[in-house]
Amino acid sequence: MPYEPPPDLAGLTLSEIAEAVAARRLPPVETWDPPETADSHMRIAADGTWFHEGRPIGRPAMVRAFSTLLLRDEGGQHWLVTPECKQSIEVEDAAFVAVDVKAERGALAFRLNTDDIVVAGPDNPLRARGDPEVPALYLAVRRGCEARLNRSTWLQLVEIALASGDDLTVTSQGARFALVPA
Repeated sequence: MPYEPPPDLAGLTLSEIAEAVAARRLPPVETWDPPETADSHMRIAADGTWFHEGRPIGRPAMVRAFSTLLLRDEGGQHWLVTPECKQSIEVEDAAFVAVDVKAERGALAFRLNTDDIVVAGPDNPLRARGDPEVPALYLAVRRGCEARLNRSTWLQLVEIALASGDDLTVTSQGARFALVPA
C-alpha cells in the first residue's frame, strides 16, 4: 500500500492533529528485551539524513520504518530495537528534525522530518540548549529521543512568542517553554 503523507500542518485543525497523533501505531519496542546486541552500521547526521555503511538511505519509507524502532537509553545511546536484536545507532545531534510548527488554541504541533506529528506539552517538552546568542531548541518525541528544531521552525516559534508577548517563551497544553537557554 503506498504511503500517503499527512497534509500540511497549516491545513489541519487541532482536533485533526490530535486524531492523526492518536491513530499512529508504533511498535512496542520499550517492552521488548532482545537477547542479542549489535552495531547497526547506521548514523543519523545532524541534518536528519540517515546513513547505512556510509551511504545515505534514499528511501523515505525506510527511514520512517526505522524511526519507529528507535529509543535512547539513560546513558544517551540510541538503539534500533526489534524483538530479536538491539542495534546501536550513531546520532550526531538529535534523532529527528522538527521542520514545521502550527499554533492553535494553546497548543503547538510540530511535523518532523519523518512525517510524525508531535504536540508539545508536559509529555513532550521543548528544551533550549546552547547559549543565548546561538540557541538550539529540542522537542521530546518518544522513548527518550528528541527532535532538533530547524532554523525556520525556531523562527516560526519566535514569531509566535513575540505575537503573544515580549518575552521569548511559548505555551503549549498549559506548559511554558523558553526559546533561549537561561
